[in-house]
Amino acid sequence: MRPEMKPSHGIRFEQTRFWITHRRREYGPFDYDWSADLRGMELLYQGVKFGEICSVNEIFADLHEFRLPTRVVEVACVVLGCIVLGVSCGFNERERSALLVDTLHQFNCHQFLPEGS
Repeated sequence: MRPEMKPSHGIRFEQTRFWITHRRREYGPFDYDWSADLRGMELLYQGVKFGEICSVNEIFADLHEFRLPTRVVEVACVVLGCIVLGVSCGFNERERSALLVDTLHQFNCHQFLPEGS
């Protein structure tokens, strides 16, 4: 019996956290948390703050210190952007999922979606 192979690409969610699989290697967790004043969101990688969204005009993010593959950073930015937009617009789970699928397709990241999405 052969051990089950990891998929080469994908995104795995667990509540607010997610992991990105790229070339059969998993990166994460990526996550977000509300800032102390509840006016913005802090962006986290492995529990370390790497960015903050203060407003539509005030966004900062820098994953350079983690030396992640460029494709992982791109996918993480798309997913986090969809999460922030979905939460701030009050989308339900179906709307958030549709937004993520559409946006991953738009940015040519569709290989990270489960088959059939």
